[in-house]
Amino acid sequence: MTRICTFIYSNGSPMKNYLALVIYSILFYSCGPRERVSKEVFDEVNKTMEVKRVTDAEITQEAMIWGDSITAQAQKNLISNLQKAIEEGGLVHAIGFCSENATELTNALDPSEGVIIRRVSIKNRNPMNSPDENEALILDAYVYNSEQGLESEANIQKIENGEVLLYTKAIIFPSGICQNCHGNPESEVPSEVVEAIQGLYPEDKALGFKAGDLRGMWSVKIPKKSIVNRL
Repeated sequence: MTRICTFIYSNGSPMKNYLALVIYSILFYSCGPRERVSKEVFDEVNKTMEVKRVTDAEITQEAMIWGDSITAQAQKNLISNLQKAIEEGGLVHAIGFCSENATELTNALDPSEGVIIRRVSIKNRNPMNSPDENEALILDAYVYNSEQGLESEANIQKIENGEVLLYTKAIIFPSGICQNCHGNPESEVPSEVVEAIQGLYPEDKALGFKAGDLRGMWSVKIPKKSIVNRL
């Protein structure tokens, strides 16, 4: 039986050329000098040598797009389920519902992607929503911008030696439904709701917000490898 071999070449990077030389050497010594190789084998070898190259700019851009999408969906999930809880049992029921389900409502992601999403604030209701060291630096900048009347844009920072990208976006307090639980406790938040908040969150700092105030920020930690896999 005649064996099929091919002549391998590469005009790519030094690493690609080296791989081509190694594979060619293996095929050369396993084939006779007069034997030829099929195009299918040649194409398959070249395919195995292809290396995906992604620039830092592409990674950052994809992290921004993904972060925007994640936070938009999380906000939608949170509001829709909160409205449903209010319809089912009123504002006091919704306070208890949020205390038990807020994390799950904002984090509807595939665990295998390793993405961590949080809402953080220095005026938090739940102490678990306090910012960590990396988040605090960016949140301080958002607070400064708010105090100066400046707009805060979504941001990407590299953390953990560049292996994780931290996406952040300011949360601006809206009018409407949120004022029932975070507005002025003397004129906008019913007394029974204030009592329920004090019972569940004795260290609550999240009352007295007005429309347009900085409520906090979204924090989305995205592993670099998960971003590369999407490109």
